[in-house]
Amino acid sequence: MIKILSFFFVCTLLGCSQNKANSTRDLVIANGQMPNLVKDIDRNIQLVYGCGDSLMSIVSYDEGSSFAPPSLIDILPHLAASHTRGPQIAATSHGLVLTVCNSMGDIFCYTKSPSLPWVKSGKVNDQDTIDKENLIALGADGELAFSAWLDVRNNGKNKIYGALSVDGGKTWSKNRMIYNSPDSSVCSCCKPSVVVHGKNVYVMFRNWLKGNRDMYLTQSKDGGDHFEPAKKLGVGSWKLNACPMDGGSLALKTNGEIHTVWRREGRVFSAIAGMPEKEIGEGKGCAIEMVNGQNVYAWTENGELKIIKPGGEKITVGRGMQPVIKAIGKEKLICVWEQEKQVHAAVISL
Repeated sequence: MIKILSFFFVCTLLGCSQNKANSTRDLVIANGQMPNLVKDIDRNIQLVYGCGDSLMSIVSYDEGSSFAPPSLIDILPHLAASHTRGPQIAATSHGLVLTVCNSMGDIFCYTKSPSLPWVKSGKVNDQDTIDKENLIALGADGELAFSAWLDVRNNGKNKIYGALSVDGGKTWSKNRMIYNSPDSSVCSCCKPSVVVHGKNVYVMFRNWLKGNRDMYLTQSKDGGDHFEPAKKLGVGSWKLNACPMDGGSLALKTNGEIHTVWRREGRVFSAIAGMPEKEIGEGKGCAIEMVNGQNVYAWTENGELKIIKPGGEKITVGRGMQPVIKAIGKEKLICVWEQEKQVHAAVISL
């Protein structure tokens, strides 16, 4: 415990001090890995990340212009926070919900009501140590939050499982199998993605069929009780006898269209569900966000973070990997990412 606490103090005192943000400027805001963020009901930016075994939080009250000092949510032994494995955060009508996995494969949930500290509510998985890859996703809308993950229960093979919360993460439903590959396993090192809108739950994941590592999408219209058969995204396929460790991202347009971005080989593709894909660049670690009804894309290309704005302009934000982008208005967004175990941020005007 002394060793863990010492590492926590290093994270907070030496590298996580307050910084001032500058539009499109690469800004180091903390020592840590795998940042994720969401806007709360007060439009504050709530950012979470891992630093050793410490689960950390930073808040911006001015849309990314500055960040408050970091605070400790919890010390979780064997916290998984690297290589696309890290904390997931979402906002519900009850407040904030956070899921995180440890290296043994248990998924823990934390909740936060407005003006109150984070509270550990328990485990999402109803069987112990089933997410051996520590890959999780989280989405929320209104009262509903839905978590999805890779699950090895029963036969030791990775399947897509999920669970629903209707009380902001305080309790979770019985775990449901969403997809089981007829070729024994889905791609075992690629993070799934989740979007929730009303009672519609969308789950995207990388499959493994006939040697192909292609992206698939499935939808539930009843809050995750039943899922439609998963459908392949795009036309082409990626035959690969390895795991790319790259799960892509999805976003929902107001007209109901699902927009996705993902990697195949060394190229980045975007696709509307049910439509052919379109190549938009080269690289990996893709993200998508809908800003004022238009798509913004981010990914890593040769160690640099690239963003394509709605008008097609491509910019370089900084060096790093695993970008997460969130709209903070109709004309700007914030991007956070990891570089050499430091959390970076930039506000981008559109």
